[in-house]
Amino acid sequence: MYIVRLYSAFFWIVFLSMRYTINMTLTVNAKTQAEIGRKLREAREHKNLLQEEVAKSAGISSSYYARIERGEENPSTTVIENICRALNIKSSDVFPF
Repeated sequence: MYIVRLYSAFFWIVFLSMRYTINMTLTVNAKTQAEIGRKLREAREHKNLLQEEVAKSAGISSSYYARIERGEENPSTTVIENICRALNIKSSDVFPF
């Protein structure tokens, strides 16, 4: 009986995770936003990419991406994940915590 319940719980977790995407926004202070933006800019420049190229690959506007790099925006974790994929870097390379 225990195995059936465990399997049933596992099924629902997998089903719900496939059906819904969790989009979180981390509330960080201006200093942390600036640090994240600086790290993204350094990664982009290291790969010789334009802001427009990264933004297009991440599925966001170039003006929004530019504001993220300047530390003026607090992007969701999904946006950060998409930017990291576009830059081919780990999110741990971006977050200062």
